[in-house]
Amino acid sequence: MAAPTFAAPNAIVDTALAARAQSPRGSSQVIITTTGAQRADAAIERVGGTPGRFLPGLGQVATIPDSALLKLAASPDIISITLDRPVTGAVETTESTADAGKIAGTLGFDGSGVGVAIIDSGVANWHDDLGAGTVIHFVDFVGDLMAPHDDYGHGTHVAGVIAGNGYDSGGARRGVAPGAHLVVLKVLDEAGDGHISDVIAAIDYAIEQRNRFNIRVINLSVSAGVHESYKTDPLTLAAKRAVDAGIVVITAAGNLGRSAKGTVQYGGITSPGNAPWVLTVGAADQHKTASRMDDTVAQFSSRGPTYIDEEVKPDIVAPGVGIESLADPSSTIFKENPQARIAGSVDTVTAPYISLTGTSMAAPAVAGTVALMLEANPKLTPNLVKAVLQYTAERRSRYDIVSQGGGFLNARGAVQLAVELAGERPATTDPSRWSRQIVWGSRRIAGGVLTMNANAWNTTVTWGATATAEGDAIVWGTVPDSGAAWTVAAERSAGTDNAPEAVHQPQKSADALRVRAAALPGGGSD
Repeated sequence: MAAPTFAAPNAIVDTALAARAQSPRGSSQVIITTTGAQRADAAIERVGGTPGRFLPGLGQVATIPDSALLKLAASPDIISITLDRPVTGAVETTESTADAGKIAGTLGFDGSGVGVAIIDSGVANWHDDLGAGTVIHFVDFVGDLMAPHDDYGHGTHVAGVIAGNGYDSGGARRGVAPGAHLVVLKVLDEAGDGHISDVIAAIDYAIEQRNRFNIRVINLSVSAGVHESYKTDPLTLAAKRAVDAGIVVITAAGNLGRSAKGTVQYGGITSPGNAPWVLTVGAADQHKTASRMDDTVAQFSSRGPTYIDEEVKPDIVAPGVGIESLADPSSTIFKENPQARIAGSVDTVTAPYISLTGTSMAAPAVAGTVALMLEANPKLTPNLVKAVLQYTAERRSRYDIVSQGGGFLNARGAVQLAVELAGERPATTDPSRWSRQIVWGSRRIAGGVLTMNANAWNTTVTWGATATAEGDAIVWGTVPDSGAAWTVAAERSAGTDNAPEAVHQPQKSADALRVRAAALPGGGSD
């Protein structure tokens, strides 16, 4: 399914802007892609527009009169003009609880030395659970304020899931990787809204600063509508630049898994989670138990296939219902959800925790797990990280490939395999039953053992590719009995090759979704 666009004399104008050009209603904030990623101030001003933020590697943000959009598109060196779509966080408040810290168990790692960039609504860095040295850098892409803050409260909750130390709860609400350090980049305002241009700027900033802060992971618990293929979407392409730089980009799948009638629907994966190079996380419901045996895919969790490109997503599901993490008492979420506030075990002026639900909460559970994996084995690439997570995940036969992806997160198994791939013996052995499969493109690949240096993990290989850039067969590892390379040919020879699974056609596109935090207001456990 191809996304319609309007071919102007020189540039491509996306569908939404083409409609506005035909029926002007004011001005539009747009992202302009230019030849050589140069500034376009002169061209913008010639049509009566106002230049905005420069996006290195892409072009420029601008506000353009709708009546002048096609005139701008006819300007030399303008490649495309895209609506600067809104973004939001994917979170739903709920009174049920699930301790994110239990995901990690006793693994022997805490994420020390690993930098995680949180692109969200900010952070309350003063919180007791974010000790000195946890939040090491903050940039505000919304209001340009210097001091760390979080007027919405979403980013603070995400920060706690990743790296909270559990101080206000005696360790009970500890994050997955409390030793990790956080670089917090604010792109959402006090209502949880933002624009993709700010997210793109934050991603590019994380890439630029990756060596300074050892940023190995980006957590994007924000989501935008899908209006075009991931191959041309400025947001998904920004995520690709980060992955190409060796950063694992983890994003929420979105909360469009159920229809207005409450039935399961397909095709609601949001951007940038629709791109194959990112690690897209759906939400699981733990049903208030420590065991994973009764976990289910949360009904609200977005399912694939992706709108337009019809890619298989999500990549994995992780706990996302009733997640208890840090609260900022001055934030919008805290003020609007008194029923979700949770007291700690120490005396505090206000409740230090809040319970939230959504794929926004599932994504940082995976981000924290990846920080543990990278501490255990710093040589893991983004593709190999995804493969390890899927290979060690627990599959549920009742769910199809576009609901659970590779399966349910198994943090302990993922860290164990990361250690083994580093050539070391893990301190503990995971008793869970691993899937021992990965979802490569639209196929479940089974029958082999992952190896550290297989060509599938190169940063030049896009997840799901049929061959390398040089034309070589994709290799994931070795076949246990023969020691042969684990390839599609080996799969077919062994009879373990799985044809592409039948997937549901999208019933709902994510094209109308605003760029917001991936969390849902109100409600309870699904």
